[in-house]
Amino acid sequence: MGALVWLLIPLGAAVGAGMWGSWANRTRKVRGDGPELDGYARFREAMEKPRSRT
Repeated sequence: MGALVWLLIPLGAAVGAGMWGSWANRTRKVRGDGPELDGYARFREAMEKPRSRT
């Protein structure tokens, strides 16, 4: 009986991982690349500015 309990632990973990995976991979509202590209453009502008010596 003890061996059966030890086999149920990984089975329960696998079921839990499957449920979490299906929840994490659910369909979400797609944002597109707009915000990321805007942030990258701001980063490039900041890096191209000449440094001021103080």
